[in-house]
Amino acid sequence: MNKKELEHFEKRLVEEREKLLHDMRSHEDAAGLTQRDASGDLSAYSFHMADLGTDANEREKRFHFASRDTRLLYHIDRALDRIHDGSYGRCESCGGDISPGRLEVVPHARLCSACKEKEEEAKP
Repeated sequence: MNKKELEHFEKRLVEEREKLLHDMRSHEDAAGLTQRDASGDLSAYSFHMADLGTDANEREKRFHFASRDTRLLYHIDRALDRIHDGSYGRCESCGGDISPGRLEVVPHARLCSACKEKEEEAKP
């Protein structure tokens, strides 16, 4: 992979990382608000039992978003490390090149398409 291509992918990864960190901060800010807080209701009791379920569901969604975002941030950081150590664009499994088309779609890819398919097939 030439220097221009590496710079292109590094820029994409840094932009994706910044966007992801912004989204994570937004999720953290929203995490402190319950439905009661957001509505301005000062009562200690919900108006309806479903409100409690909604609050629990929202907390669970935020947890899943945070978990997904943390995993993606990890993969982006590892891809940036690979750019800096010269191994970016090489499959971690077979050592072959990862196609530029795959890297355009998934710039943090660590496996070529064939090895990724094998990995997916091996999952239960």
